[in-house]
Amino acid sequence: MQKIYLTSFIVLIFTSILFSQDIKIFSLKAFINNDETSLPVVTPDPSGKYDLQIEFDVQSDRKPELAVVFRFCGKDWIPTNNIFLSNFGKNIARNLDLVILPSSVAEARYHFKGNFPGGRNDLEFPYSGKWMFFITNEYDTSKVYASGKFYVVRPEVVIRATIKNEQLEDKTYFPKDLSNIFNVTTTFDLPNSMYPSYVDHVEIIENHKMDYPIIVDRQFNTLKRQYHWDGARKFSFTARDIQPGNEYRQANLTNINKFNSPNVSAQFTGIEYSRFFKEGPPDHNGGSVLTKYNDPNANYMNVKFSIHPPDEVAGDIFLVGAFNNWELAPGYRMNNLGGIYSITIPLKRGVYDYQYVLADYINGEIKNADWLTLEGNSWETSNQYSIFLYYKDPNYGGYYRIIGYTKIITK
Repeated sequence: MQKIYLTSFIVLIFTSILFSQDIKIFSLKAFINNDETSLPVVTPDPSGKYDLQIEFDVQSDRKPELAVVFRFCGKDWIPTNNIFLSNFGKNIARNLDLVILPSSVAEARYHFKGNFPGGRNDLEFPYSGKWMFFITNEYDTSKVYASGKFYVVRPEVVIRATIKNEQLEDKTYFPKDLSNIFNVTTTFDLPNSMYPSYVDHVEIIENHKMDYPIIVDRQFNTLKRQYHWDGARKFSFTARDIQPGNEYRQANLTNINKFNSPNVSAQFTGIEYSRFFKEGPPDHNGGSVLTKYNDPNANYMNVKFSIHPPDEVAGDIFLVGAFNNWELAPGYRMNNLGGIYSITIPLKRGVYDYQYVLADYINGEIKNADWLTLEGNSWETSNQYSIFLYYKDPNYGGYYRIIGYTKIITK
């Protein structure tokens, strides 16, 4: 009896240590076809194969045992509890193959890069629509360390998209450039196998701004968002208020001679200024390209972003970019010291698109976001617009299915 008790005690201690392991995920990315800057839209190729690539660094005292859990979501990115859509039994990838990072990378110890489903017979994405993935403990998937979003698309409808330069005329804009817009129209013919009443809405994603969709809903017709159906099979959805903005700013931290300290500035020259009337150079359309994990210089640095806005600018300034999935978040509110706004964040060596956003921070909420005043608004800006057509499918208890997808690049 004593030996049995001792063995159980040892197992209990080992399990406790395993679950209490301090694990941190850094530089999490999801992309397609080895293109780090791509929006994660998974579409099957002619052979029926489809793969999502996920990559990240891990800080942990010992090699962690991780899993990736995939969940189908509703139109608002909330994972579904619908048992028909949960895909239990084929929604978890285990036995992730982590490799050790170079010893020069002090901030993380392990690295992972993998393809999903990647030939795994126990994993599939059976439904077209919005999905999320969660990096979890392999033995306790309720313990989540990080998460990400992606789309799965099996196009059933051929959609056509056009884009035109126009100007808003609902009021007087100053400077006049603020009235510059793109008019994006999506048209398609619905197959006979589908019901017109189930066609729901079109979402347009600018570059990587997955949390800020431009939605054209068939339930609401306005001067700026318009829907038309001929009563048979022809549909059109139009957004007439897409402001192009400017090319993103870029923090290029790859030069080890310029950026050879643990503490650096995003721009080697230091403080930045408004670019409203200055067109930026080409960017990664909101993406980032990181130094390869096995490079001894793929280390992390404390990167300081600083901007001196025009004197007439009022309100708070937030930093957004590829490093935080373009999320306008309180944690990225910049500190104002004598009219110079600054924030320091840890980043892995690489190239990152980013910009500054004006907003009001009131009672813990970000309001009146202004993406243009510090950056500009020009038709010459090159943007990628990913267009998704949603169908409110009544099957499996009802869900939003993506039945059409295309993308257009301006300029």
